[in-house]
Amino acid sequence: MKLLPTLVFIAGLFCATVIGLASAEEPNDIRQARDDMVRDQIEKRGVTDPRVLAAMRHLFVPQNLRSKAYTDRPLPIGDGQTISQPYIVALMTEALSLTASSRVLEIGTGSGYQAAVLAAVAGDVYTIEIKSKLYEQAARTLKTLRLDTVKTRLGDGYYGWSDQAPFDAIMITAAVDHIPPPLLRQLKDGGRLVLPLGNPFSYQNLVLVTKHAQDYTVKQITGVLFVPLTGYALDRKR
Repeated sequence: MKLLPTLVFIAGLFCATVIGLASAEEPNDIRQARDDMVRDQIEKRGVTDPRVLAAMRHLFVPQNLRSKAYTDRPLPIGDGQTISQPYIVALMTEALSLTASSRVLEIGTGSGYQAAVLAAVAGDVYTIEIKSKLYEQAARTLKTLRLDTVKTRLGDGYYGWSDQAPFDAIMITAAVDHIPPPLLRQLKDGGRLVLPLGNPFSYQNLVLVTKHAQDYTVKQITGVLFVPLTGYALDRKR
């Protein structure tokens, strides 16, 4: 991955991009805040995969919130959407047990933050965003950061990306009250799907779904609170 400056202002987003960054290029306070975040918010809470810990040196938040970029909380990114807290991003990434050759589908690009983390751990990353403004911003940001293994698409992620299936892993970054059947069909046998499952307007359970031929198992990870998955997943209930 190409080395980049610590602070990059792109398309109205504040990007603290520090994977493999020479420490001399970043301000001491930014470097210390990042290191504290990785150690205290992520590693001490049980995320141990060194690839994931290294990949967590990405943050994409609105410029006016950059002072809060390393806090352990979700932050708004516009259009009623949020960027997940660093711990949850790391936890969901580690749960997928990715390898350098894994093909991953992300549902809900948002700012592009999670896609960038996935790109540092996996092989090809396919990410879908339903909101056009967020899609355009994230696509520009990811392109400028030269994350060439990330492919972006505007559309309803409920239906997945069938012409690129099957996937080794799928991540849904918004709450849904059921496991979308199209995504299960696009998952390889033995593949993993992580998502916040439950009431989209209340608390959910973060779960790991593992596909076994025509069946699957579900393992609960922890309680979470995500914004709803919009599009068909939400419209079908109205």
